[in-house]
Amino acid sequence: MNSMNFKQVDVFSSTPLKGNPVAVVLDADGLDDQQMATFANWTNLSETTFILQPRDPRADYRLRIFTTLEELPFAGHPTLGSCHAWLESGGKPQGEDIIQECEVGLIRIRRQAGQLAFLAPPLLRSGPVSAELREQVRLGLRLAPGEIVDAQWVDNGAGWLAVMLANRQQVLDLKPDYPALIGLAVGVIAPCDPPRDDSDAQFEVRAFIAGDGMPEDPATGSLNAGIAQWLLGAGMAPARYRVSQGLSMGRARRIEVEQVGHDVWIGGHAVSCIEGRLTL
Repeated sequence: MNSMNFKQVDVFSSTPLKGNPVAVVLDADGLDDQQMATFANWTNLSETTFILQPRDPRADYRLRIFTTLEELPFAGHPTLGSCHAWLESGGKPQGEDIIQECEVGLIRIRRQAGQLAFLAPPLLRSGPVSAELREQVRLGLRLAPGEIVDAQWVDNGAGWLAVMLANRQQVLDLKPDYPALIGLAVGVIAPCDPPRDDSDAQFEVRAFIAGDGMPEDPATGSLNAGIAQWLLGAGMAPARYRVSQGLSMGRARRIEVEQVGHDVWIGGHAVSCIEGRLTL
């Protein structure tokens, strides 16, 4: 039997139970692939992560990320939540920034003003979504013809495609037909015009992953990283902006986006809610 430290962290929130939770297993080198997958399925969270010793000497730790169904090469809120858990458990980075090794490569994470932010990895797939797939998504989101303003691939390892609507109320009103979206990871974004008074958010986002244990994600780092690269590259967003996500789920979390030169950083708060020991 293996006994390991365990934390459950709320990400993109400084208030417990208002963000996006991730289960984090520390010192997980003794677990095999099946044990990781089985435990991730049991937690029934959108993601469960396992922190291991790095293979790359430049990295501070290695991270494996599992949904209830599969392993992901990268995901945003698990990256920030796992880094928070690693630092809180006494992890010491080699340099000023933390370097995380995962299947897409090395991810830089910085600490700033009580928050963590990761450097958005390059997109693995970008460009327009095909007309056929765009129509499938439109029908799955129960939108009228013409309501999708644009649709782009924003896949950085989690398979995301994103569609833009004209206004935030359209995003909040969505009631997807999940069976029609099976196999897709769909993000929906619209500008807040004017910005929300309570948050000054410039954009509203929702994230749908049909077929997973949690079909809507309350705060999604990987999706917002991909969307940011699309919007900033097309000149549709300022160099620094805030996203509101999770309002329809009672979370209403905030994700900070900042472009510095060619780098895009995705950040927010994280807070530990559960900690203890895991025995498998």
